[in-house]
Amino acid sequence: MLQAYSTKENPKETEEPSMKTILILACILLLSTAALGQTRKRTTRRSAPAKTTKAADAEMAAAAAVKTEGATKIANQIKNLTTFLYLLGGVARSIENLDAAAKTGQPSPTVEKSKIQLRQSFTDFRVGLDALEVNFRSTPALQPYYTKLVGSASGAANAEAQAAAGKFDDAGRTLITVVGRLADVLVSMR
Repeated sequence: MLQAYSTKENPKETEEPSMKTILILACILLLSTAALGQTRKRTTRRSAPAKTTKAADAEMAAAAAVKTEGATKIANQIKNLTTFLYLLGGVARSIENLDAAAKTGQPSPTVEKSKIQLRQSFTDFRVGLDALEVNFRSTPALQPYYTKLVGSASGAANAEAQAAAGKFDDAGRTLITVVGRLADVLVSMR
């Protein structure tokens, strides 16, 4: 075979076939060793099989129902507080105007009644938020969200104290922060 190639005058032509065969053999050797170096993928077994029973599905459904119920309670508090805050703006101005008129000698019998009703509303919100915090603290499915909820009732208590002092505008601003906290809890429950 070398004689057939050696009869040609160009020495490069004689080296080309042997160079090609060497490159081909080198590629085959490299590919075969790379394939031999690969090992089978190893898997690990779990220590306990995942729950896929009807009982596990029922537990998950019950936890989801409790979470939905808690989110609904928070949403109701937000709705009630925002409605109250909307109405408080007008009522607080009216009370301030009536108080100013009472200082000039024109007392109004409805002012004290309105103040008492407003103070009672602040107390009712504090009681409702206390009950909501207790519910979240005592319900295992809701406990992860309790840390974000805690402080809502104390914010309502601060608003209640401000309302008792006749600072209805400040009390309303304090309740706005409580609404913000409740909204944050609701977002985290999604």
